[in-house]
Amino acid sequence: MSGTGSDSAIGGGTGPRWSVIIPYFNEAAFLPVPVRSAMAQQGTSLRLILVDNRSDDGSEAVARAVLAAAPTLEVVYLREDTPGQNHALARGFASVTTPFVAFWDADTTYPPHYLAEAERLLASGRHAVAQAIDVYADPLSAAGRRRRVRMRLTQLLLSRQGHTGSFGQCFPTPALRAAGGPLSPGWPYVLYDHELIQRVLKHGTATGSRDLWCLPSPRRSANAHVRWTLAERILYHVTPFALKDWFFYRFLGPRFERRRMVQANLRQRDW
Repeated sequence: MSGTGSDSAIGGGTGPRWSVIIPYFNEAAFLPVPVRSAMAQQGTSLRLILVDNRSDDGSEAVARAVLAAAPTLEVVYLREDTPGQNHALARGFASVTTPFVAFWDADTTYPPHYLAEAERLLASGRHAVAQAIDVYADPLSAAGRRRRVRMRLTQLLLSRQGHTGSFGQCFPTPALRAAGGPLSPGWPYVLYDHELIQRVLKHGTATGSRDLWCLPSPRRSANAHVRWTLAERILYHVTPFALKDWFFYRFLGPRFERRRMVQANLRQRDW
């Protein structure tokens, strides 16, 4: 590989099918996990876009060291100085030229078939998003299989809403562009991933499968300071899709504003 500094594209490859955007903030201890997942993808092609959101722990150097073992993988290094994961995702999305784009988290493991399965689901052109299932056990164990079956049934029953965070969202690029991309000026709050799904579903339907899964870090359970209340979550599920704009921008947004549930809270960590 070649290239120096941020905002440089390195590596080879022609016409990749996917852009995988990984935003990160001080993830030196975790970033090798999704980077290695990208290196192991099978059945399709990808460009890896790494977006540094003002890290000061040497995360980029760690990623470069891991990627030295994959000299033919096309990699783009970017930097976004505005704090907030959705700002970093928007920075990465601005450089996307591939037919499909996936958002990955810097602490999540993705199986080698992940992108190929997402591409199979999105290839018909009917769907605007494929949502992965987050599994917190061996996906082939009894507990893992139950989780995958239960969440797939939930996706089918509640098909017009979000069921995964940005770590498990896969899009046809035109649909994501039509929705305005990852960053919404009208939503500076946490749970931007659900607000994004609301916008994207205006341009197509959602899909998924029991085989589209990933393994987030267990530390995700420590994010109690950025969650909505049980009542807010229930209302989200029962609000019809036609009223979801009201739910986000007239109901939930003002409540989050009063509680200062803004993007910066995601940078406050319990680990």
